[in-house]
Amino acid sequence: MKNKLSTVSKLFLLVAAAGLVAVLFTPIWRIDLMAPQYPEGLYLTIHANGLEGNVDIINGLNHYIGMKTLHSDDFFEFTILPYVIVFFALLFAVTMLANRRWLLNTTFILFVLFGVLAMFDFWKWEYDYGHNLDPNAAIIVPGMAYQPPLIGFKQLLNFGAYSYPDIGGWIFITAGVLLLFSMIWEWRKSKVKKRNVLVPAAATLLLSVVLSGCQTGPEIIKEGKDQCYFCKMTITDTRYAAEIVTVKGKVYKFDDMLCLLAFNKANVIAGNLVKDTYLSDFTGVHTLMKADESFLLQGGDIRGPMNGKIIALSNKDSLLKLATHFNAEETTWQKVSK
Repeated sequence: MKNKLSTVSKLFLLVAAAGLVAVLFTPIWRIDLMAPQYPEGLYLTIHANGLEGNVDIINGLNHYIGMKTLHSDDFFEFTILPYVIVFFALLFAVTMLANRRWLLNTTFILFVLFGVLAMFDFWKWEYDYGHNLDPNAAIIVPGMAYQPPLIGFKQLLNFGAYSYPDIGGWIFITAGVLLLFSMIWEWRKSKVKKRNVLVPAAATLLLSVVLSGCQTGPEIIKEGKDQCYFCKMTITDTRYAAEIVTVKGKVYKFDDMLCLLAFNKANVIAGNLVKDTYLSDFTGVHTLMKADESFLLQGGDIRGPMNGKIIALSNKDSLLKLATHFNAEETTWQKVSK
């Protein structure tokens, strides 16, 4: 009886199986492209059996820089993926009905291997898509590749590319988490002294990946590499830099607080979609601080890269010293952001 599954684990398996069936009818992955000429953005969604979204517009833009056009028929994955999803849905159901822990362990390992293989295949496709360019393209930037990010953000010329799971992708992750919880539940419930250490190790790894994917925060601003989203200038002095992080984890970087304020006034993104605004500490190693927790100086001899006249500081002592040096006045984020 100790090898039998608990009611909790069987319930998790049933919900996970039903969720995988729903994946057949929902988008699994999404890539958003943001640029000044497309204020509402372009998007591409990946389903189990094909591509949807602004495919024609994206193909038209990519033609100029020599990238391949996207067509669902060109990907054999869309032929087999629906069957793979159905297979795992049935495997979850069979595991529940068979009521055996060893089958739960096997199902977990197969599902994790499939997830790793799927992400590797996705990365390989993105690499080929972004590197194998037409040498006769109208626009050629020497040394430039256009590989989209596997997950997260990447700047591609004047486009900001964001890649993240869509509804179906989150269902996939949830199914994996439910399987993980079943493993942990059975592992803790078991009174067997000699346990298989591979299972809890793999479960911990998957949980850490899931939790890290849900976290959103600031990104390090790379001097000489990152580009200001508003003025499109390369960020060469991080003392004046700033950053916006949205509730979905998208990051907008700026070389001057003047650009950040102009970006906000342009209403490129709705205020309720902004999670946090960060300002670079003018002193020290120029770490990013939350805007409403910073000490600000304005005016005087302050001159940012775009002639902005505001700097941020992490403490009052630095503010008092630099206020005299720059002949500037203290202000607050609430005042300058109005």
